[in-house]
Amino acid sequence: MHALGWIDPCSPTPEWDFAQIRRLAKRLGYALRWADLDSVLSLVEQVESTGADAVLLSSSAHVDVETLDRIMQFADVECAAPRLSFGRWSPAGGVHR
Repeated sequence: MHALGWIDPCSPTPEWDFAQIRRLAKRLGYALRWADLDSVLSLVEQVESTGADAVLLSSSAHVDVETLDRIMQFADVECAAPRLSFGRWSPAGGVHR
C-alpha cells in the first residue's frame, strides 16, 4: 500500500507537518511518496494518476472541502492532528466502504 503525502504550500510549520505525515505513514504501514508541488497536475489528479491508496495530511485544514470530497473518489484520507480518517467513496451511490 502506498500513500501520497500533502502539505499546503502556505503552511507556516512545514517541518512539523512533514514529521507528522512521516510518523502517520509509518504507524499505518504506508510506503510514503510526496505530492509534487511543482506539477501541472492538481492534487486530485496526482492521487488518481499515482493510484495512491491514501492521502496523508498533517491536518484536514491542508485541503478545502471540495478537494477532500474529490480525493475521496480515489483514495482514503488520513489526518495526523486531529487524528481523522475519511474512507474513499464507494462507486455504488456514494456509500462509504
